[in-house]
Amino acid sequence: MEGEGEGASGAPGANAPPALLFLPGGSAVPLPLEPPPGPTAGELLRRLQGALLLPPVAAEALALWLSSPLLEVQLKPRHRPLRLARQWPELLLRFSTGSAGDIARDEPCLQLRRSVFFPKSRELEVQEEALLRLLVGAAREQLVSGRWALEPPQSVQLGALLCRLDMGPFDPQRHTADTLRPLLGALLPRARARGGRWGALLRRGARGPAPEEQLRAAFARTPPGPAPPARLCRDFLRSCHRLPCYGCAFFAGAIERPPAGLLGRGLRPVRVAVGLDGVTIIDPRQQQVLLSLTYPELCWELVGAVGQDGAVGQDGAAVGQDGAVGQEPPQLWLEFDGEHEGAPVNRLLRVFSPQAELMSALIECCIELGGASPAPPPDEATPTDEDPPRDETTPSAEAPPPARRHESGARARPQRLATIDYVCDGQQLRRVRPPRRSASFFARGGGSSAPVPGGERG
Repeated sequence: MEGEGEGASGAPGANAPPALLFLPGGSAVPLPLEPPPGPTAGELLRRLQGALLLPPVAAEALALWLSSPLLEVQLKPRHRPLRLARQWPELLLRFSTGSAGDIARDEPCLQLRRSVFFPKSRELEVQEEALLRLLVGAAREQLVSGRWALEPPQSVQLGALLCRLDMGPFDPQRHTADTLRPLLGALLPRARARGGRWGALLRRGARGPAPEEQLRAAFARTPPGPAPPARLCRDFLRSCHRLPCYGCAFFAGAIERPPAGLLGRGLRPVRVAVGLDGVTIIDPRQQQVLLSLTYPELCWELVGAVGQDGAVGQDGAAVGQDGAVGQEPPQLWLEFDGEHEGAPVNRLLRVFSPQAELMSALIECCIELGGASPAPPPDEATPTDEDPPRDETTPSAEAPPPARRHESGARARPQRLATIDYVCDGQQLRRVRPPRRSASFFARGGGSSAPVPGGERG
């Protein structure tokens, strides 16, 4: 972070460039330098709120983040960005897989983003255009970076809503494919705007229209006539709410590959999205959602992280109490319902990551804020239903109903997951500790668990 060092005179910040706080959209606000340890994130956010004339709810909707290619951290109000920026190499040694050279070169930037803990229902109640545009800007950055792993029709729909917000009502004379083509990088995920898998799908058989033509057709279907910018912002955000990854924090990890194919048993890099609604596993290379679960559908357990049986070495390997180095990094175990040859089973998925401790802490915090409440049944909700979920804290002895997936069209792909399946047959499960949640499927029906014959299944 710029402006965090000492000048030639030895005074803190003397002759140093000012620190910058980056807003959604890429603009930056200079921050006055102060002697260490510097202001807290809460103090900086209040100053920014006054400077940008934001409403009081902005303190809940927005948060400061320290971000770099190796690690992203949402700061609590009591955190001091200047101090954490100086401690960044130590954080990377603990929570990243970067090499020593990567860590030495890495430098975080201070960013204003949407807070993971701001409910979607509260977001749609915002009336002030200034705050809505910041929320839209933060969402646009997630969209064009490809983090959400959208299907092509979803990308086109969101891009068309951005066109309507940026360019006004559709005009067939002005808004042609030629005029939209240079703007694709700011309206669609960058990889898909350039073609790639998405472009290949569109052009399969030489019959699919180009991305700019699809975007123009979707733009033409947006509501005609003038509309208040605040309403257009809420329309865009409401569409984003249907995506499983909206409002999430993202973590790097890896899962085991199913035992098939030429690649064997290796690890598959994944992106783990954690938010108030649940946990989503994404294949960043194929831009596909592998699994998306709400909190009532899963239990979790953290294994091998600091503060448990051992610590975590600087290279991410597990270090036991005797100092022996293990072969596996910290793991986040996810447990959820599935089927094995037509019978209900419990499935266990291991996510290997030096950031597993951060994932587990965020999951716990989201559940405490209400994320463990089950979603309403399909006949009581619509894709834009923003009612908060109802409470249900008593575990059921019966198998739960089939998982209710997000209505975003993002399909889960369990066949690409290497899970361990368990059924209740009176034997004790010894692979992992019981998850900390009382509603764990391990204890469902008063029975214990044993592995399904055949070991791991995809």
